[in-house]
Amino acid sequence: MDILSIIGVLVGFSAIIGGNLMAGGEFDSLVNSHAFVIVVGGTLGATLLQFPPRVFLRSMRIVIWIFKPESLQLNKQIEKIVRWSTMARKEGLLGLEGIIDTEKDSFAKKGLQLLVDGNEPEVIRDCLEVELATKEHLDLQAAKVFDAMGGFSPTIGIMGAVIGLIHVMQNLAKPELLGSGIATAFVATIYGVGLANLLFIPIANKLKTHVFRASQAREMMIEGISSIAEGENPRNIELKLSGFMLEK
Repeated sequence: MDILSIIGVLVGFSAIIGGNLMAGGEFDSLVNSHAFVIVVGGTLGATLLQFPPRVFLRSMRIVIWIFKPESLQLNKQIEKIVRWSTMARKEGLLGLEGIIDTEKDSFAKKGLQLLVDGNEPEVIRDCLEVELATKEHLDLQAAKVFDAMGGFSPTIGIMGAVIGLIHVMQNLAKPELLGSGIATAFVATIYGVGLANLLFIPIANKLKTHVFRASQAREMMIEGISSIAEGENPRNIELKLSGFMLEK
């Protein structure tokens, strides 16, 4: 669980609401269903228009990484690769065949299969790097969905403000209707800017961080399996892969 994401959301929105209350405002003054529909609906519509279904649906699936990121555990991955290397030196590459069915990571499983099939290290590396690049590209496109939402929502908020002002101008002769129009105008702007800077843009940037970390783990797997194919010493492989560790 990423506790910083939870704290960030709570602190960000609490600061806005708390600041409003400290200034003498009321919580109800920040609640406006018309403004919410304009900003959220307009932002969603523009986003759906910009991205193909595959990318948008992928973004909805990976947004959970904000609070529950993928468990990479690079140190355990290094230990696993070193075990494979030791087994390959003792029993030959075919000795790894029994591991393939029990391996849960589909990327590692593909690498092991290429290794057991006796492919050259360059072939193994090329095949895995194609999958790595494709996966990274798809996930980065999914993260850009939230980047786009962060760009759309302030502009839609301004549109909501203009709509509210139009409503005001149309009802100058009816003072009882002016309040709702003015509220929509100002609250829509708050919603647009607030959602962009407190949610959409931070979500996009954190997702990109997780995508790059996942790519780093796959690059380490590529390097490890290629090293096994080249017949490197398990100790040397361990020392080489330890360079991928950013945290101890």
